[in-house]
Amino acid sequence: MNQVEIGKFIARCRKEKKLTQAQLAEKLNITDRAISKWETGKSMPDSSIMLELCEILGITVNELLSGEIIDMDNYEKKADENLIALKRKDENNMNKNMIFSIVFSITLLIGIIVCAICDIAISGDLTWSLIPISSIVFTWVVSIPFIILGKKGIIGSLLSVSIFIIPYLYILSDLVNVKAVFSVGTIMAIASIVFLWLIFIIFNRLKAKKLVAAGITFLISIPFMFIVNIILSRMISEPIIDVWDILSAFILMIFAFTFFVCNYAKSKGLVK
Repeated sequence: MNQVEIGKFIARCRKEKKLTQAQLAEKLNITDRAISKWETGKSMPDSSIMLELCEILGITVNELLSGEIIDMDNYEKKADENLIALKRKDENNMNKNMIFSIVFSITLLIGIIVCAICDIAISGDLTWSLIPISSIVFTWVVSIPFIILGKKGIIGSLLSVSIFIIPYLYILSDLVNVKAVFSVGTIMAIASIVFLWLIFIIFNRLKAKKLVAAGITFLISIPFMFIVNIILSRMISEPIIDVWDILSAFILMIFAFTFFVCNYAKSKGLVK
């Protein structure tokens, strides 16, 4: 399975269908940059969109993975070869992710051990070390789905944050003996989780328009910032708005406007 040949085959089929990279990307709800990477052999189409891509190009998945039109005499043989190649590719990716996750886990475990040893050596018991240890464990639980599964693990990481952030704050509050860590932190955590899920949904729905998604994200950050300020003002008597909030909102609007302008320029072919 030769990625370069597959890329050339995709480009040839796309041109035969009189489609531009942007038009094909729009049909697949992805970015034209992804199409460009396929056609230059830098990456492969994700398995989740292969069937749709083949339907648009008028080819079979077997032909796509072979990088050529296949005659019926060689079809079954090519199919077997492509299935084996795909399986090996998936296994290699999974093995790489597993190795990285093991290294990541061992690194965090070493951090836990070092904290515990230092704490016991200094105070004779586990005292302050429980704070970094609990934080390290929380980091591992949140990060490991993404590390193992890559982009497919984003949902897992978001679910982990959503489930474990409040118990983590409760433990942290108890360890530092400051109730506000839990009371204030929980409200902020809930608001932040809602915001993160909203960003995830926006980017997931606008896969082919990441610049627009980024612009929308910066825009919705402005009301989110003021909502957080209102909550804090009621809980710890902070002012709802100050000069820094106004400056931050202005900067966020500039970023949003920049992304929208870039998207418009790109759609008109002014920039690549």
